[in-house]
Amino acid sequence: MKVGLSSYSLLEAINAGKMTILDAIQWVADNGGEHMELVPYGFTVVDNVELADRIRDKAAEAGIELSGYSFPADLCKEDEEEFLTEVERIKQHVDIAHRMGIASIRHDVTAFRLPPEDMGIEYFEKHFDRMVQGSRMIADHAAQYGIVTTIENHGFNVQPSDRVQSIIHAVGRDNFKTTLDIGNFLCADEAPLVGVKKNIQYANRVHFKDFYIRPYYENPGEGKWFITVNQNYLRGAIIGHGDINIREVTRIVKQSGYDGYITVEFEGMEDCEVGSRIGMANVKRFWEEV
Repeated sequence: MKVGLSSYSLLEAINAGKMTILDAIQWVADNGGEHMELVPYGFTVVDNVELADRIRDKAAEAGIELSGYSFPADLCKEDEEEFLTEVERIKQHVDIAHRMGIASIRHDVTAFRLPPEDMGIEYFEKHFDRMVQGSRMIADHAAQYGIVTTIENHGFNVQPSDRVQSIIHAVGRDNFKTTLDIGNFLCADEAPLVGVKKNIQYANRVHFKDFYIRPYYENPGEGKWFITVNQNYLRGAIIGHGDINIREVTRIVKQSGYDGYITVEFEGMEDCEVGSRIGMANVKRFWEEV
């Protein structure tokens, strides 16, 4: 098991000009991380080959593995030409990941932000064939590089564990799995312990995060709260400080035999460097304790 960080966790510092993505790689190395997952916010590589090469070289210099590359996508296009254009765009990201020596990517299958009426099963069933067709085409393209493609429980429609499983089984490719995010099940109001138990067997990578949770009838007021599918409240927390039973999640993941990359995602209100450092340290500690 190797603990590392998503570059998204340091986005606040990157956007503030406090560090670049190259600095972020060194920061992970200096703060106990073993790998980094790239999420192209605050920087871009698909249209910047020079930066892609610099990231690859900096990671090698710092002793940080590039464990994954995750980016938004939307395969729910009714127009055939728009659908094929999106598939080709995603393939370009696969190509750049290969150039950087990354063996696992995560692409979404729906837009991240959807109106409430598109968060339900009707939207999922309506666009299911497109999600499957596109994911299969991308997985087949990635296979030439030995890359595993994944979908995450992410985006307010394909977040419940059963929907993720449905797509995985329908795609039917050995190199198509899931990036399992232990916290994102809550966005669809599914208990993390349930979602993790059900989907850990399909995991290629695992994201650890934590949330504060408040029910729909207890508006918590100001802060970086957001609303779940069923109108409950969530706010990012430092791992181990929030309301997810992180120790039991860790036990489930460890006892499953999973021994790959664990990526810390910090989305809280605290300083991103503080939250990321404590989060990585806590994941290591919990793994040893359970």
